[in-house]
Amino acid sequence: MLYALLGDLHSNIEDTKAVLAHIQQTANEAKVIGLGDLYECTVSKKKAQTMSGLPLQKAAIVDNDFENLLTFPSIRGNQEERITRVTGIRRFTELPETMEIDGATLMHGHQFKWSVTWQPKFPPFKKPLLFFGHSHESGLYRGNKKLPIRIHFGQPIALQEKQYGINVGSVVDHREWCLYDSEKRTVTFMVAPSNDKVSVPL
Repeated sequence: MLYALLGDLHSNIEDTKAVLAHIQQTANEAKVIGLGDLYECTVSKKKAQTMSGLPLQKAAIVDNDFENLLTFPSIRGNQEERITRVTGIRRFTELPETMEIDGATLMHGHQFKWSVTWQPKFPPFKKPLLFFGHSHESGLYRGNKKLPIRIHFGQPIALQEKQYGINVGSVVDHREWCLYDSEKRTVTFMVAPSNDKVSVPL
């Protein structure tokens, strides 16, 4: 089965539109799944520790045009959890923390321990593959080490019968996503063309 995995949208309408259009153009038969941080929380991590009861519009960037793009299932990320913490609104708790698909586990990645250079230490996982985001940096990992390979966007990578971590990159700023073929056991890092950007009049 084909899966189009995207994460770290951070309420960005134009980048999200570009990625969804790219998925439609290049893999319209793929099942689209979000990896969390769909929304941007406007309250800092530090301030969130002492704030509560905020209206949603003061805690996050929530736009009807953006929400209309979210027609796919998703897990939750740290942004959704922080919005929940400062608002008390439960809507984001309905998003699961993890999801299982063919041969893979999906997690946002904020659950990992990260080094100062943004290298993850993965928790134990049973499935062969672990797809995640959070750091906004696409990459392929074995164990806790990023493999020293150059990513060629649009070129499938055949995986061996081993466990891998796959960072799908970020929609916001980079317009990246990942195409996963569970039958062929390939991952293809993808990037939507930047010239898809729609100019917004000021």
